[in-house]
Parts: sequence; C-alpha cells; structure tokens
Amino acid sequence: MIVRIWRGWTTPGNADAYESIVSTQVLPAIAERELPGYHGAYLLRRPLAEGEGEGEIDGEVEFSTIMYFDSLDAVRQFVGDDYEVAHVPAEARAVLARFDERSAHYETLLTPQDTRPG
Repeated sequence: MIVRIWRGWTTPGNADAYESIVSTQVLPAIAERELPGYHGAYLLRRPLAEGEGEGEIDGEVEFSTIMYFDSLDAVRQFVGDDYEVAHVPAEARAVLARFDERSAHYETLLTPQDTRPG
C-alpha cells in the first residue's frame, strides 16, 4: 500500500471555503474516476498558532490530504508519470495561500489493524 501525503495552507478566512471545495468537489471527483488501486483519502485540518513549525506563518490553517493507493502505478494512473506532482484544481488554488508543489509517497509498513491487540 502506498500513502500519498500533501499539504496546503489557507488564511483563516478561506479555511471553510477550502474544506468545502475539497470535501464536496475535489475528493468526490477523484472517487468518480473509479481509479483501479485507489482506496480513498483523509482530509485533515489544523489551525497554526504562534511559534508552531519552522517556516509556518502564524494564523494560517494547514490542511493535509492522505490518500491510499495499491502501488505507485496506481498513483501514476491518478496524476501521470510525474507521480509526485500535486493535484490542486483551480478552484482549490484560488483559496489557498500556498501549497506543496510535490506530494510525498510512503510504503506502508504497518496499518492500524496490524498494531491493535487481538
């Protein structure tokens, strides 16, 4: 299993709009493509307080998407041969203050199921 992680930041005033765009447009559009080997995504959100994280701008809201794929070939089916490129549709870009241009990909070594008792 491959985990694809990406981050973007909004101003506090644009955070709800970005969350809505991703929740109601971006992720559903990806799911509708019925990509072989795609297993869905998490959307995470956190406000940044003063002094949090190197390079972070105080008062921004950080979002992260965590997507699950069977393989890097499945990721390539999603975004193309340059599989690290960020997938950020225009409507999402319009409300982001900044974002990672590249996504990080990790091989899954343990899952929650593997780490629970019994």
